[in-house]
Amino acid sequence: MKKIELEIVALSHSITQTHSYAVVLGEVNGLRRLPIVIGGFEAQAIAVALEKMQPSRPLTHDLMKNFMSAFIIDLHEIIISDLQEGIFYSKLICSSDHDTIEIDSRTSDALALAVRFGCPVYTYEHILESAGILMEDTGATGKKKKNTPVTTQEERSSAKDDLRSLSLEDLHKLLNDVLEHEDYIRAIAIRDEINNRNKGK
Repeated sequence: MKKIELEIVALSHSITQTHSYAVVLGEVNGLRRLPIVIGGFEAQAIAVALEKMQPSRPLTHDLMKNFMSAFIIDLHEIIISDLQEGIFYSKLICSSDHDTIEIDSRTSDALALAVRFGCPVYTYEHILESAGILMEDTGATGKKKKNTPVTTQEERSSAKDDLRSLSLEDLHKLLNDVLEHEDYIRAIAIRDEINNRNKGK
C-alpha cells in the first residue's frame, strides 16, 4: 500500500468538542488536510515540541524520547494506519541495532513523539479519502472545493482581541502565569502578540 506523507499544518481548538483540540495534518505537495481531534494534554505536548519550548521538568513524551534514546532505540516514522468509527489508529516504526518493530499507539501520542524525533508521518490513501478534506483550489474549473475550518473566525478574533487589550507589561505577567500552569498553547499566542508589538516599535 502506497504511503502518503503528512506534516502538521495547524493546531487549534476543536469547534465540535469542548476541551478538545484539533491537529491538522496536511498532505505534503498536495491539497488535502486530515483534521484529528486530540486532548488538551496531547495538544500541549505537540505545541511544546513544535515551538521548541523547554519545560522546567520533562513532559511524558520528553521522558519517552529520553528513555528510547538511552537504550539506543530510534523512531523512524509514524504511520496513521487505520480509521474505525471515527478513531484513528497509528503505529510507531522503531528500530534498535538488532530489530525493527511496529508499536501500536494513540495517534496524538505518535504525533507528539514524531515532532520530538523529527521523523516523518504517513497515512494511506483510503484514510485520506474517507476523513480528509480538500483545501480550496480554483484551478481549471474555477470552483472552490470544500474546506471545513477547524476554528471559527469569531473564536480566533476573540482570543486575539483579548490579548490586544492588555499592556505589554500585563502580557509578560500573563505569559509567566500561563507558563507556571504549563498552558503552552496559550503561551504561544501570548508570545506571538508580544513579538508582534516588539516588531512594531
